[in-house]
Amino acid sequence: MMRVLVPREPEQIHDLFLSFDDTPLGAASLAQVHKAVLHDGRTVAVKVQHPKVQAQSSKDILLMEVLVLAVKQLFPNFEFMWLVDEAKKNLPLELDFLNEGRNAEKVADMLKHFDFLKVPQIHWELSTKRVLLMEFVEGGQVNDRAYMEKNQIDVNEDPQVEDEEEDDYGICPLTLQGANFQLERGEERSPCSRCGQGRATTRLPLFQISCHLGKMYSEMIFVNGFVHCDPHPGNILVRRHSDTGKAEIVLLDHGLYQVLTEEFRLDYCHLWQSLIWTDMERVKQYSQRLGVAELYPLFACMLTARSWDSVKRGIGQAPVSATEDSEIRNNAANYLSEISQLLNHVPRQMLLILKTNDLLRSIETSLGTRSSASSFLNMSRCCIRALAEHRKRDADSFFRRTQISFSEAFSLWQISLHELLLRVKGLRLLCWVSTLLGWLTRAPH
Repeated sequence: MMRVLVPREPEQIHDLFLSFDDTPLGAASLAQVHKAVLHDGRTVAVKVQHPKVQAQSSKDILLMEVLVLAVKQLFPNFEFMWLVDEAKKNLPLELDFLNEGRNAEKVADMLKHFDFLKVPQIHWELSTKRVLLMEFVEGGQVNDRAYMEKNQIDVNEDPQVEDEEEDDYGICPLTLQGANFQLERGEERSPCSRCGQGRATTRLPLFQISCHLGKMYSEMIFVNGFVHCDPHPGNILVRRHSDTGKAEIVLLDHGLYQVLTEEFRLDYCHLWQSLIWTDMERVKQYSQRLGVAELYPLFACMLTARSWDSVKRGIGQAPVSATEDSEIRNNAANYLSEISQLLNHVPRQMLLILKTNDLLRSIETSLGTRSSASSFLNMSRCCIRALAEHRKRDADSFFRRTQISFSEAFSLWQISLHELLLRVKGLRLLCWVSTLLGWLTRAPH
């Protein structure tokens, strides 16, 4: 490994670093990461590619191609050649660490308006195609609740929630549009000024982190068309911001990105708008524009991880039940041939988007915030902005651009109003539930 970092003598590593920890902080199939200190005192993370991975990668792709062809001979209905095509395209990009550094800087600039996001700074002076130096940032994996509790990271601070809890209305315990509220054993309640019942002193569930992730990825996919495609928990850390004390997301590993064409991005915006607002004719139209033909019901289920009945009723109407989750898992096995056919016909850009959706959904499941109405509304906001921006670019007059801007503002206002109504509905419901529970606990047995 040191030969990759310093091609000459191993002892010359001390010419580069004041100290270098030989024990890796983490290791994966392509590289491992070490902690080091530069001579100017900066602490850095050093990502070093495994010595033989370049030579081995071409053999791995060849072996994958042979196996896929063998499967094709045995099972003609299964189409998996797209796996080989994607590996041939993406692996060389992942092995170029200079490309990864450029991606990191691009996404950091693209999302700089999100104060909850941290992308480690790249140190170019010692970076090469096989070695990447970046700012060292500590944090716990996004699904590591024990780390968050140990480091007193309040993962649910939400300016709206804080404002409500401090105003004159005396808000009851909240449920934020689909996030499940649970008072854990041993936690105390303080009186609610409105209903007189207990007010939970516990934090809300892990909602805000999930909300931030949704905002980040909606912005990447629908607005910018430049998407980080490896959001597994090891690449998304959470830490306590040193100045504000609030939770901050740290986004790592920028080797795999998908660049979306404008045509694909806009069709995908229209499709998600149709899914969110349950416009089934347009769901069919834009699914077919993305190449799935008559398999659009299956495609909608794959995108949303919901049953077709839930898609038709509205994906934001109710969270996933255990029965529906079981139904989805069973159908995935039953429709394997159709899924294979669908994946072989969608645009190649869609493959990494589907992978990204699944990884994000896994994080939401671990945080207990899956399929919240708020996440769908944030997606809808990004879709509206993206589509309006496209229309304004094509507009041939100032009057038309102004008209589009007013329409965009009105649509965003409608979403905010809908979100407010959901919030009020949730608050009223919880006041009633809290009152009922208080009456039941006081009633004689």
